[in-house]
Amino acid sequence: MQKFDVAIIGGGAAGLACAVSLNKFAPSLSVAVIEAGARLGKKLAATGNGQGNVFNSDMSPCHFHGSFAPLAARLSREYDVLSLFDCLFTADKSGKIYPAGKQASALSDCLIRKVVSGGAEIFLSSKVTKTEGAFSLTLSDGRKIQAKRAVLAAGGCAQRQFATDGNAFDLAKSMGHTVTPLYPSLVQLKTDTTYIKTLKGIRAECVVRAYCGGKLVAQSEGDVIFTEYGVSGNAVFGISSRIAHLKGVTLSIEFLPEFSVGQVLENMQKKQALGYDYSELMSGSLHNQAGRAIMRRADGDIARAAALVKAFTLPVAGSLGFDYAQVTKGGVPFSEVDDDLQSKIKRGLYLVGEVVDLDGDCGGYNLTWAFASGMHAARCIAAEGV
Repeated sequence: MQKFDVAIIGGGAAGLACAVSLNKFAPSLSVAVIEAGARLGKKLAATGNGQGNVFNSDMSPCHFHGSFAPLAARLSREYDVLSLFDCLFTADKSGKIYPAGKQASALSDCLIRKVVSGGAEIFLSSKVTKTEGAFSLTLSDGRKIQAKRAVLAAGGCAQRQFATDGNAFDLAKSMGHTVTPLYPSLVQLKTDTTYIKTLKGIRAECVVRAYCGGKLVAQSEGDVIFTEYGVSGNAVFGISSRIAHLKGVTLSIEFLPEFSVGQVLENMQKKQALGYDYSELMSGSLHNQAGRAIMRRADGDIARAAALVKAFTLPVAGSLGFDYAQVTKGGVPFSEVDDDLQSKIKRGLYLVGEVVDLDGDCGGYNLTWAFASGMHAARCIAAEGV
Protein backbone atom coordinates (compact mmCIF):
# COMPACT_ATOMS: atom_id res chain seq x y z
CA MET A 1 0.00 0.00 0.00
CA GLN A 2 1.40 3.38 -1.05
CA LYS A 3 1.07 6.20 1.46
CA PHE A 4 0.61 9.93 0.78
CA ASP A 5 -0.15 13.06 2.72
CA VAL A 6 -2.93 14.04 0.31
CA ALA A 7 -4.89 12.00 -2.24
CA ILE A 8 -6.71 14.02 -4.89
CA ILE A 9 -9.52 11.97 -6.43
CA GLY A 10 -10.01 13.37 -9.90
CA GLY A 11 -7.54 14.86 -12.37
CA GLY A 12 -9.75 17.48 -13.98
CA ALA A 13 -9.65 21.25 -13.60
CA ALA A 14 -10.34 21.30 -9.85
CA GLY A 15 -8.02 18.42 -9.03
CA LEU A 16 -5.15 19.79 -11.10
CA ALA A 17 -5.56 23.28 -9.62
CA CYS A 18 -5.46 21.72 -6.17
CA ALA A 19 -2.31 19.71 -6.93
CA VAL A 20 -0.51 22.72 -8.42
CA SER A 21 -1.50 24.88 -5.45
CA LEU A 22 -0.47 22.26 -2.88
CA ASN A 23 2.98 22.29 -4.39
CA LYS A 24 3.00 26.08 -4.02
CA PHE A 25 1.58 26.32 -0.50
CA ALA A 26 3.04 23.12 1.00
CA PRO A 27 5.76 21.68 -1.27
CA SER A 28 6.86 19.13 1.32
CA LEU A 29 3.57 17.23 1.18
CA SER A 30 3.40 14.01 -0.81
CA VAL A 31 0.48 14.09 -3.24
CA ALA A 32 -1.31 11.47 -5.33
CA VAL A 33 -3.61 12.45 -8.22
CA ILE A 34 -6.02 9.65 -9.09
CA GLU A 35 -7.81 9.96 -12.45
CA ALA A 36 -10.44 7.52 -13.77
CA GLY A 37 -9.70 8.44 -17.39
CA ALA A 38 -6.67 7.74 -19.49
CA ARG A 39 -5.50 11.37 -19.46
CA LEU A 40 -5.44 14.26 -17.01
CA GLY A 41 -7.41 17.40 -17.85
CA LYS A 42 -9.27 15.92 -20.79
CA LYS A 43 -12.48 17.88 -20.20
CA LEU A 44 -10.53 21.10 -19.64
CA ALA A 45 -8.80 20.57 -22.99
CA ALA A 46 -12.20 20.63 -24.72
CA THR A 47 -13.74 23.59 -22.92
CA GLY A 48 -15.03 26.64 -24.78
CA ASN A 49 -15.31 24.67 -28.03
CA GLY A 50 -11.63 23.84 -27.64
CA GLN A 51 -10.66 27.51 -27.20
CA GLY A 52 -10.50 27.57 -23.39
CA ASN A 53 -13.02 30.00 -21.92
CA VAL A 54 -11.73 29.84 -18.33
CA PHE A 55 -12.82 33.13 -16.77
CA ASN A 56 -15.09 36.14 -17.26
CA SER A 57 -14.59 39.85 -16.69
CA ASP A 58 -17.98 39.95 -14.93
CA MET A 59 -17.85 37.86 -11.76
CA SER A 60 -21.15 39.09 -10.32
CA PRO A 61 -22.74 36.71 -7.77
CA CYS A 62 -25.84 36.35 -10.00
CA HIS A 63 -23.83 34.09 -12.31
CA PHE A 64 -23.54 31.34 -9.67
CA HIS A 65 -26.42 29.09 -8.57
CA GLY A 66 -26.94 26.54 -5.81
CA SER A 67 -26.19 26.48 -2.10
CA PHE A 68 -22.48 27.17 -2.70
CA ALA A 69 -23.20 30.31 -4.75
CA PRO A 70 -22.18 32.91 -2.09
CA LEU A 71 -18.89 31.10 -1.42
CA ALA A 72 -18.25 30.65 -5.16
CA ALA A 73 -18.75 34.36 -5.78
CA ARG A 74 -16.32 35.21 -2.97
CA LEU A 75 -13.62 32.74 -3.99
CA SER A 76 -13.85 33.79 -7.64
CA ARG A 77 -12.78 37.27 -6.52
CA GLU A 78 -10.29 36.10 -3.90
CA TYR A 79 -8.21 33.82 -6.13
CA ASP A 80 -6.37 34.82 -9.29
CA VAL A 81 -7.19 31.67 -11.23
CA LEU A 82 -5.34 32.88 -14.33
CA SER A 83 -2.11 32.80 -12.31
CA LEU A 84 -2.24 29.02 -12.61
CA PHE A 85 -1.16 29.39 -16.23
CA ASP A 86 1.94 30.72 -17.97
CA CYS A 87 0.36 32.48 -20.93
CA LEU A 88 -1.33 35.68 -22.04
CA PHE A 89 -5.11 36.00 -21.91
CA THR A 90 -7.59 38.00 -23.93
CA ALA A 91 -11.29 38.86 -23.57
CA ASP A 92 -13.95 38.88 -26.27
CA LYS A 93 -16.64 41.55 -26.52
CA SER A 94 -18.92 39.66 -24.12
CA GLY A 95 -16.27 39.47 -21.40
CA LYS A 96 -15.32 35.81 -21.83
CA ILE A 97 -11.62 35.34 -21.17
CA TYR A 98 -9.51 32.92 -23.21
CA PRO A 99 -5.81 32.16 -23.60
CA ALA A 100 -4.55 34.44 -26.36
CA GLY A 101 -3.72 31.36 -28.42
CA LYS A 102 -7.35 30.19 -28.16
CA GLN A 103 -6.25 26.61 -27.41
CA ALA A 104 -7.74 24.94 -24.34
CA SER A 105 -5.39 21.96 -24.58
CA ALA A 106 -2.46 24.30 -23.88
CA LEU A 107 -4.04 25.10 -20.52
CA SER A 108 -4.38 21.47 -19.51
CA ASP A 109 -0.82 20.81 -20.72
CA CYS A 110 0.43 23.66 -18.53
CA LEU A 111 -1.26 22.28 -15.40
CA ILE A 112 -0.10 18.74 -16.11
CA ARG A 113 3.48 19.98 -16.55
CA LYS A 114 3.32 21.73 -13.17
CA VAL A 115 1.78 18.73 -11.42
CA VAL A 116 4.48 16.42 -12.78
CA SER A 117 7.35 18.80 -12.02
CA GLY A 118 5.93 19.28 -8.52
CA GLY A 119 6.48 15.60 -7.80
CA ALA A 120 2.89 14.39 -7.49
CA GLU A 121 2.37 10.72 -8.30
CA ILE A 122 -0.25 10.23 -10.99
CA PHE A 123 -2.56 7.24 -11.27
CA LEU A 124 -4.36 7.08 -14.64
CA SER A 125 -7.28 4.85 -15.65
CA SER A 126 -7.74 4.33 -11.91
CA LYS A 127 -11.21 4.73 -10.52
CA VAL A 128 -11.63 4.84 -6.74
CA THR A 129 -14.10 2.08 -5.98
CA LYS A 130 -14.00 2.05 -2.18
CA THR A 131 -12.98 4.29 0.70
CA GLU A 132 -12.33 3.16 4.25
CA GLY A 133 -11.16 4.95 7.35
CA ALA A 134 -9.16 8.12 6.87
CA PHE A 135 -8.33 7.48 4.03
CA SER A 136 -7.75 3.99 2.61
CA LEU A 137 -8.66 4.05 -1.08
CA THR A 138 -9.16 0.98 -3.24
CA LEU A 139 -8.60 1.52 -6.97
CA SER A 140 -10.31 -0.28 -9.83
CA ASP A 141 -7.14 -2.29 -10.57
CA GLY A 142 -7.00 -3.54 -6.98
CA ARG A 143 -4.23 -1.25 -5.76
CA LYS A 144 -4.65 0.49 -2.43
CA ILE A 145 -3.59 3.98 -1.39
CA GLN A 146 -3.43 5.36 2.13
CA ALA A 147 -3.70 9.13 2.65
CA LYS A 148 -3.97 11.46 5.64
CA ARG A 149 -6.31 13.78 3.73
CA ALA A 150 -8.41 13.41 0.59
CA VAL A 151 -9.78 15.89 -1.93
CA LEU A 152 -12.85 14.75 -3.84
CA ALA A 153 -12.57 16.41 -7.26
CA ALA A 154 -13.99 13.73 -9.53
CA GLY A 155 -16.57 15.88 -11.34
CA GLY A 156 -20.29 15.32 -11.79
CA CYS A 157 -22.50 13.43 -14.25
CA ALA A 158 -22.05 15.61 -17.33
CA GLN A 159 -20.23 14.34 -20.43
CA ARG A 160 -19.37 10.84 -19.33
CA GLN A 161 -16.91 10.55 -22.25
CA PHE A 162 -14.58 12.41 -19.87
CA ALA A 163 -15.03 9.68 -17.20
CA THR A 164 -17.46 11.86 -15.24
CA ASP A 165 -20.11 9.21 -14.68
CA GLY A 166 -21.37 10.28 -11.26
CA ASN A 167 -18.91 8.17 -9.30
CA ALA A 168 -17.97 11.24 -7.24
CA PHE A 169 -21.49 11.39 -5.84
CA ASP A 170 -21.36 7.70 -4.93
CA LEU A 171 -18.08 8.26 -3.12
CA ALA A 172 -19.50 11.29 -1.28
CA LYS A 173 -22.48 9.21 -0.16
CA SER A 174 -20.23 6.36 0.96
CA MET A 175 -18.48 8.84 3.25
CA GLY A 176 -21.72 10.00 4.84
CA HIS A 177 -22.79 12.89 2.64
CA THR A 178 -26.13 13.52 0.98
CA VAL A 179 -26.60 14.70 -2.59
CA THR A 180 -29.34 17.03 -3.82
CA PRO A 181 -31.34 16.07 -6.94
CA LEU A 182 -29.10 16.18 -10.01
CA TYR A 183 -29.99 17.76 -13.35
CA PRO A 184 -28.12 18.49 -16.59
CA SER A 185 -27.05 22.14 -16.89
CA LEU A 186 -25.85 24.14 -19.89
CA VAL A 187 -27.54 21.68 -22.21
CA GLN A 188 -29.51 21.72 -25.45
CA LEU A 189 -33.30 21.63 -25.16
CA LYS A 190 -35.78 19.46 -27.01
CA THR A 191 -38.85 21.36 -28.16
CA ASP A 192 -41.86 21.05 -30.40
CA THR A 193 -40.36 21.24 -33.91
CA THR A 194 -43.58 21.92 -35.85
CA TYR A 195 -42.55 25.46 -36.81
CA ILE A 196 -38.77 25.10 -36.96
CA LYS A 197 -38.22 22.09 -39.21
CA THR A 198 -36.67 24.30 -41.92
CA LEU A 199 -34.35 26.15 -39.54
CA LYS A 200 -31.72 23.50 -38.78
CA GLY A 201 -28.32 25.16 -38.36
CA ILE A 202 -29.62 28.74 -38.36
CA ARG A 203 -28.25 30.99 -35.61
CA ALA A 204 -29.79 34.22 -34.30
CA GLU A 205 -29.07 36.65 -31.44
CA CYS A 206 -32.16 36.55 -29.25
CA VAL A 207 -33.62 37.00 -25.82
CA VAL A 208 -35.06 33.71 -24.56
CA ARG A 209 -37.64 33.60 -21.78
CA ALA A 210 -39.00 30.50 -20.07
CA TYR A 211 -42.54 30.38 -18.71
CA CYS A 212 -44.13 27.77 -16.49
CA GLY A 213 -47.76 28.04 -15.45
CA GLY A 214 -47.90 31.43 -17.11
CA LYS A 215 -45.09 32.81 -14.93
CA LEU A 216 -41.65 33.93 -16.12
CA VAL A 217 -39.11 31.60 -14.49
CA ALA A 218 -35.90 32.38 -16.39
CA GLN A 219 -34.48 34.71 -19.02
CA SER A 220 -31.24 34.70 -21.00
CA GLU A 221 -29.76 36.62 -23.90
CA GLY A 222 -27.35 35.41 -26.58
CA ASP A 223 -27.25 33.17 -29.59
CA VAL A 224 -29.94 30.58 -30.36
CA ILE A 225 -29.13 27.72 -32.74
CA PHE A 226 -32.03 25.79 -34.26
CA THR A 227 -31.59 22.03 -34.55
CA GLU A 228 -33.49 18.97 -35.67
CA TYR A 229 -34.56 18.29 -32.06
CA GLY A 230 -35.12 21.85 -30.81
CA VAL A 231 -32.73 24.62 -29.79
CA SER A 232 -29.14 25.10 -28.65
CA GLY A 233 -26.79 28.06 -28.16
CA ASN A 234 -25.66 30.18 -25.23
CA ALA A 235 -29.08 31.75 -24.61
CA VAL A 236 -30.59 28.27 -24.36
CA PHE A 237 -27.78 27.03 -22.11
CA GLY A 238 -28.48 29.96 -19.81
CA ILE A 239 -32.10 28.84 -19.46
CA SER A 240 -31.57 25.08 -19.25
CA SER A 241 -30.51 24.59 -15.64
CA ARG A 242 -33.14 26.99 -14.31
CA ILE A 243 -35.95 24.89 -15.81
CA ALA A 244 -34.46 21.39 -15.48
CA HIS A 245 -36.70 20.48 -12.55
CA LEU A 246 -39.91 21.90 -14.09
CA LYS A 247 -42.61 20.37 -16.28
CA GLY A 248 -44.81 22.21 -18.75
CA VAL A 249 -42.27 24.89 -19.70
CA THR A 250 -42.66 27.04 -22.81
CA LEU A 251 -39.85 29.05 -24.36
CA SER A 252 -40.56 32.46 -25.84
CA ILE A 253 -37.86 33.53 -28.28
CA GLU A 254 -37.55 37.22 -29.02
CA PHE A 255 -35.89 37.93 -32.35
CA LEU A 256 -34.72 41.51 -32.97
CA PRO A 257 -34.78 42.57 -29.30
CA GLU A 258 -33.57 46.06 -30.25
CA PHE A 259 -36.76 46.79 -32.22
CA SER A 260 -40.36 47.19 -31.04
CA VAL A 261 -43.34 45.29 -32.41
CA GLY A 262 -44.48 48.54 -34.01
CA GLN A 263 -41.18 49.03 -35.82
CA VAL A 264 -41.21 45.46 -37.11
CA LEU A 265 -44.80 45.78 -38.30
CA GLU A 266 -44.12 49.14 -39.97
CA ASN A 267 -41.20 47.65 -41.92
CA MET A 268 -43.34 44.73 -43.04
CA GLN A 269 -46.13 47.07 -44.16
CA LYS A 270 -43.58 49.11 -46.13
CA LYS A 271 -42.41 46.00 -47.95
CA GLN A 272 -45.99 44.94 -48.56
CA ALA A 273 -46.73 48.33 -50.18
CA LEU A 274 -43.67 47.88 -52.38
CA GLY A 275 -45.06 44.57 -53.69
CA TYR A 276 -42.98 42.07 -51.70
CA ASP A 277 -44.37 38.54 -51.57
CA TYR A 278 -46.03 37.76 -48.21
CA SER A 279 -43.38 35.10 -47.47
CA GLU A 280 -40.59 37.66 -47.94
CA LEU A 281 -41.88 40.42 -45.68
CA MET A 282 -39.13 39.67 -43.11
CA SER A 283 -36.31 39.56 -45.68
CA GLY A 284 -33.30 41.62 -44.67
CA SER A 285 -34.52 41.82 -41.08
CA LEU A 286 -34.16 38.12 -40.23
CA HIS A 287 -32.41 35.20 -41.88
CA ASN A 288 -34.66 34.36 -44.85
CA GLN A 289 -35.50 30.89 -43.54
CA ALA A 290 -36.40 32.25 -40.11
CA GLY A 291 -38.51 35.00 -41.64
CA ARG A 292 -40.40 32.54 -43.83
CA ALA A 293 -41.01 30.22 -40.88
CA ILE A 294 -42.57 33.10 -38.96
CA MET A 295 -44.70 34.14 -41.92
CA ARG A 296 -45.95 30.56 -42.37
CA ARG A 297 -46.86 30.35 -38.70
CA ALA A 298 -48.68 33.71 -38.88
CA ASP A 299 -50.85 32.25 -41.67
CA GLY A 300 -51.44 35.49 -43.58
CA ASP A 301 -51.74 37.85 -40.60
CA ILE A 302 -48.84 40.32 -40.68
CA ALA A 303 -49.73 41.78 -37.27
CA ARG A 304 -49.45 38.29 -35.82
CA ALA A 305 -46.16 37.82 -37.67
CA ALA A 306 -44.76 40.97 -36.07
CA ALA A 307 -45.87 39.68 -32.65
CA LEU A 308 -44.21 36.31 -33.33
CA VAL A 309 -40.91 38.06 -34.01
CA LYS A 310 -41.04 39.25 -30.40
CA ALA A 311 -42.51 36.07 -28.89
CA PHE A 312 -41.89 32.92 -30.93
CA THR A 313 -43.11 30.21 -28.56
CA LEU A 314 -41.87 26.61 -28.38
CA PRO A 315 -43.09 24.07 -25.78
CA VAL A 316 -40.15 22.28 -24.10
CA ALA A 317 -40.14 18.49 -24.23
CA GLY A 318 -36.94 17.91 -22.25
CA SER A 319 -33.19 18.16 -22.79
CA LEU A 320 -30.46 16.07 -24.39
CA GLY A 321 -29.45 14.95 -20.90
CA PHE A 322 -26.18 14.52 -19.04
CA ASP A 323 -24.20 13.12 -21.98
CA TYR A 324 -24.55 16.47 -23.76
CA ALA A 325 -24.63 18.79 -20.73
CA GLN A 326 -21.55 20.86 -19.90
CA VAL A 327 -22.07 20.69 -16.14
CA THR A 328 -24.19 19.11 -13.39
CA LYS A 329 -26.75 21.08 -11.41
CA GLY A 330 -26.90 19.87 -7.79
CA GLY A 331 -24.50 17.96 -5.56
CA VAL A 332 -23.33 17.86 -1.96
CA PRO A 333 -25.09 20.75 -0.14
CA PHE A 334 -23.15 23.57 1.50
CA SER A 335 -24.70 22.74 4.89
CA GLU A 336 -22.39 19.70 5.01
CA VAL A 337 -19.16 21.58 4.23
CA ASP A 338 -17.17 24.30 6.02
CA ASP A 339 -16.03 27.53 4.40
CA ASP A 340 -12.64 25.86 3.94
CA LEU A 341 -14.40 23.18 1.81
CA GLN A 342 -13.70 20.53 4.43
CA SER A 343 -16.45 18.06 5.18
CA LYS A 344 -18.29 18.52 8.45
CA ILE A 345 -19.12 14.82 8.35
CA LYS A 346 -15.73 13.27 7.57
CA ARG A 347 -12.86 15.48 8.71
CA GLY A 348 -9.89 15.50 6.40
CA LEU A 349 -12.12 15.22 3.33
CA TYR A 350 -12.35 18.27 1.06
CA LEU A 351 -14.96 18.63 -1.68
CA VAL A 352 -14.25 20.79 -4.73
CA GLY A 353 -15.49 21.45 -8.24
CA GLU A 354 -18.60 19.90 -9.70
CA VAL A 355 -19.30 17.43 -6.88
CA VAL A 356 -20.86 20.18 -4.77
CA ASP A 357 -24.18 21.97 -5.21
CA LEU A 358 -22.95 24.74 -7.50
CA ASP A 359 -23.52 25.44 -11.17
CA GLY A 360 -22.56 28.57 -13.04
CA ASP A 361 -23.78 30.35 -16.13
CA CYS A 362 -22.17 29.78 -19.50
CA GLY A 363 -19.10 31.97 -19.89
CA GLY A 364 -16.25 30.54 -17.81
CA TYR A 365 -18.01 30.52 -14.43
CA ASN A 366 -17.92 26.76 -13.85
CA LEU A 367 -14.20 26.53 -14.63
CA THR A 368 -13.53 29.53 -12.42
CA TRP A 369 -15.23 27.67 -9.57
CA ALA A 370 -13.26 24.51 -10.33
CA PHE A 371 -9.93 26.36 -10.23
CA ALA A 372 -10.77 28.59 -7.25
CA SER A 373 -12.18 25.75 -5.15
CA GLY A 374 -9.14 23.58 -5.86
CA MET A 375 -6.80 26.43 -4.93
CA HIS A 376 -8.78 27.18 -1.77
CA ALA A 377 -8.78 23.58 -0.57
CA ALA A 378 -5.03 23.42 -1.13
CA ARG A 379 -4.42 26.60 0.85
CA CYS A 380 -6.62 25.36 3.71
CA ILE A 381 -4.89 21.97 3.80
CA ALA A 382 -1.50 23.70 3.88
CA ALA A 383 -2.64 26.01 6.68
CA GLU A 384 -4.04 23.18 8.78
CA GLY A 385 -1.21 20.76 8.08
CA VAL A 386 -1.42 16.99 7.94
